[in-house]
Amino acid sequence: MKVKKNDNVVVLTGKDKKKTGKVIEVMPKLNKVVVEGVNVQTKSKKARSAQETSQFVKKEGPIDASNVLVICPVCNKATRVAHAEVDGKKVRVCKKCNAPLDGKFEKASKNAVKEEAPKKKATKKKKTENVEETEVKEVKKTSTRKKAVKTEPAEAENA
Repeated sequence: MKVKKNDNVVVLTGKDKKKTGKVIEVMPKLNKVVVEGVNVQTKSKKARSAQETSQFVKKEGPIDASNVLVICPVCNKATRVAHAEVDGKKVRVCKKCNAPLDGKFEKASKNAVKEEAPKKKATKKKKTENVEETEVKEVKKTSTRKKAVKTEPAEAENA
């Protein structure tokens, strides 16, 4: 599985769409994960003795692993997981910034990724030319819609 315990993930589908949380449990045989605060289910617990009280217990349920994406700790974006070889070991890697997602290699790569990341170019917004301004003389009300009557610019009337 590409998702491991203690990974931060974002949910892609379902009632908890766009929620983020930490993976509590991974079930590789079922291809499911349990995420903190996602797919919360309530169950009633009956009192077994006179000293106990009945109560509702909230518990996170499993969701399919294909419905989550790992959040890269370096670039803080949801990303698909790739595999690469770092120091002779196969490591999970962020597809967007090539930073390792596994604990030991994260700290060493954070500084390297920041140095390698290209700087964004500043973009200038194009100014739009002002089209002839029109004056609104009357506003006629018809049921629920308002219609504006446009006239020629003031300069054209004087000439």
